[in-house]
Amino acid sequence: MDRLEAMRLYTRIVELGSFTAAADDLNLPRATVTHAIKRLEARLGAQLLQRTTRRVRATRDGETYYGHCLRLLADVDEVETDFREARVQPKGRLRVDLPATLARLLVIPALRDFFARFPQIQLDIGTGDRFVDLVREGVDCVLRVGELGDSGMVGRRVATLEQVTVASAAYVRRHGLPDSLAALQDGHLAVNWVSPTTHRAEPLEFMVGRKRREVVLPGCVSVSGVDAYLGCCEAGLGIAQMPRYRIVDALKSGGLRELLPAHPPPSLPMTILYPQQRQMPARLRVFVDWLVELTTGQR
Repeated sequence: MDRLEAMRLYTRIVELGSFTAAADDLNLPRATVTHAIKRLEARLGAQLLQRTTRRVRATRDGETYYGHCLRLLADVDEVETDFREARVQPKGRLRVDLPATLARLLVIPALRDFFARFPQIQLDIGTGDRFVDLVREGVDCVLRVGELGDSGMVGRRVATLEQVTVASAAYVRRHGLPDSLAALQDGHLAVNWVSPTTHRAEPLEFMVGRKRREVVLPGCVSVSGVDAYLGCCEAGLGIAQMPRYRIVDALKSGGLRELLPAHPPPSLPMTILYPQQRQMPARLRVFVDWLVELTTGQR
């Protein structure tokens, strides 16, 4: 019998005033009850109960211990009730980290729906593309776009983001609209994306059938931030490749022009990462499921 069970047994003996009544109430053998109380008193080094022929009463030490037991057992019951209720109606605080642009354009506008479904969950949202040590920083999950290395985390692929190759209308007026991959290498420029991980400029990538083809173009500017990357493209400084959801309005207005739609860039995988754990908290599970539902429409 563990200590919590011993506490429950002791409180029933005090409340019922009888070893036999407590044994019957808890469906335990009388000998088990007697032995458990002897071990409890020996462990505490105090006599808790006075036994008479008619009734069992708590000693002064026993009354003090009884009060402590009631408070501790009430706390345990409250915690267990909270967890049982959380399975039905998830609640609690979640710390998540999202790419800034994805958060601003996709996730945050849809949060009213999430909170309508799960009003007892609170979110702490961090934004960025930096490496996050989930365990050390106490972050419950991160959403990342692109191919990921081995992080030791559980990864759930939630969607793939369609990418497009674009240039500003002003750039197209100056340099023309390329009609083939070969034409790209005839005087065209790129806004060069420098990977924050490798610190190297990445080539433009195109799908030719099922094969991936890389094209390296010269450029007058290199950037490593997503907002600067889009800003340079909008300013007419070169060709860029990015997820379609980021530039839907600019494509509709004509501020940006899509190039070579027959050879789109490879789609970007979108993955939710969270620490390995024996049982995922309900609040994290429903948030991950909601992100999957939300991002599936962005393929």
